[in-house]
Amino acid sequence: MAPLPPSAPQTEKFIAYCDRLRRDVASDDRDAARRAAYELELAAGSRFIEVNGIVHHYHVSGPEDAKETIVLIHGWDCWWMWWHHVVHSLNKAGVRTIAYDMRGHGWSANDPSNHYHINSFAHDLDGLQHALGIERFHVAAFSFGALVALDYARNHSDRVRSMTFFNFGYLPNSEFIASFAPGTINFVFNIMLRKLTWWFPAYVFARLVLARNTVTQHDILIGFQSLGLCASEAIEQTTGQITAQETTDSVPDMVMAVSAPILFVAGEGDGIMTAENTRKLQEMTGKGRYVGVPECGHLITLELPDTASELILEQIRFVG
Repeated sequence: MAPLPPSAPQTEKFIAYCDRLRRDVASDDRDAARRAAYELELAAGSRFIEVNGIVHHYHVSGPEDAKETIVLIHGWDCWWMWWHHVVHSLNKAGVRTIAYDMRGHGWSANDPSNHYHINSFAHDLDGLQHALGIERFHVAAFSFGALVALDYARNHSDRVRSMTFFNFGYLPNSEFIASFAPGTINFVFNIMLRKLTWWFPAYVFARLVLARNTVTQHDILIGFQSLGLCASEAIEQTTGQITAQETTDSVPDMVMAVSAPILFVAGEGDGIMTAENTRKLQEMTGKGRYVGVPECGHLITLELPDTASELILEQIRFVG
């Protein structure tokens, strides 16, 4: 990996977030102060770069002379912090990590043109790869992030050494689902949950719907923050894309167009992207390997981060 390029100016979202963290560090709430101090320490590894006219945030850590570098791609309405446990584990294992925020997500700037499409995100990944001088690298992607990774890798197969996909598969679709789902999902996440000012309802939703393991309050807060940091237009547009029949039909072809080894990982208790859907995609394409994780829901990087990390490392070792 080449020396990092000069950092672009920090985004307003990053500055505001860190200002709040500094206030929390000075508060009398010891738990809040501890969480804030931890996140500020993480933020020390944050850098900014302009890609395709939009300032992107990326977090880089791990040995500078590492033999292996991995790019971590977050999911729908998420941000890079969903990988924070995994980052620590991979760094300890000697892997260099680059976890970035897609345009309109996390600490990356919003797109003034409001263009949030899979191919745009993949084009941004291409720009990031060039700017950082990464010649060949591994990819781990969560949920929607796998679509971005596939769109990138099918056009740049020479750059990607391996791919690990969490909670991603072939969702059943129909004309009714494609017309009904976008409005429902957008209402729940973009309108209802974004307006919450208390974390506890989000915790109940995550525990009952998304997770099969106890997730810490801090990780629920991290997940909750991602909704507020994500541009509402990004949520609305990506919702339409992931539920479109055209996207559903294209997924198997996208997988088969990729030459890099793929590991499909599914939480066997995932009610969003079921293990059956993940296994179906692996079987219908005849590509890669499948691993089911017992007693795991949709939030594997927060529910079972040690398991997620070990599976990524296993895939890296499998290639190398």
